[in-house]
Amino acid sequence: RAARGALQIAGLDAAGVDCLITSHSTTPALPGLDIALANQLPLRNDVMLLPATQWACIAGTRSLALAADLVAADPDRVVLVVIAEALSTTYQPADDTLESLIVRLLFADTAVAAVVTGRPRPESVLRLDAAWHHTLPGTQDLHRLETRADGTHFVMDRRGPRAVQETVTAMWEWLHLRYQDDPDSWHPDVLLAHPGGTRVLEYMEQTMPDGWPSGLLDYSRDSYTSGNRGGAAVFDILRRAHDAGQKPGDRAVLYAAAPGLTATALQGEWL
Repeated sequence: RAARGALQIAGLDAAGVDCLITSHSTTPALPGLDIALANQLPLRNDVMLLPATQWACIAGTRSLALAADLVAADPDRVVLVVIAEALSTTYQPADDTLESLIVRLLFADTAVAAVVTGRPRPESVLRLDAAWHHTLPGTQDLHRLETRADGTHFVMDRRGPRAVQETVTAMWEWLHLRYQDDPDSWHPDVLLAHPGGTRVLEYMEQTMPDGWPSGLLDYSRDSYTSGNRGGAAVFDILRRAHDAGQKPGDRAVLYAAAPGLTATALQGEWL
């Protein structure tokens, strides 16, 4: 339904899709979501399928970064992005730790979709101008899925938020270098961030450059009130910003961090 809805909003049908990017880290089926969609939509036989099953919370930002590269190489290419996370599959009765309780309170099942093209269209929402990627070595055990006899378990270490903060600091440095010729006046008008929880959002507010306006993370915080959507979260935040109304030319930064720890950010402009 999400895929068909995105195509309808974009004024396209399934026959117009040239590439499909999917992510579904909580449901490691083989064949995967890409094959299911190729058959159910259905897509043309020559569509390039790019499934990603381990992006998790960065699926929104990283899929957009990949799609932007694909349409930069071929502006006429149409890329459909679909992310589905069945996070409730990680709820196991045997998990009775505080961390497991937090996960059950936070996680939400969601499917989202978006269309990325290389040429402006009347339905276009956001232009993507630059992408940034960052991975912290030695942090692969802080958040992970474990498969046991009774099913899949999400394991979360309390040290995780502090490690995620390091990727936030690195992102500030990237933006500073990108706009070092205009450091005093440049700032985003919307900051759409999915760092895994509100604790890191608070850190972002405390450490963002001086002079940036308040309220940049309001849409990000609002998204958490109805659950952590994993890889689908950034698209939910993006939709909230869109529905609230943004002005053409508004500067946007999208950011997400995921188990690994790895992060991806995008900088663009509202159309």
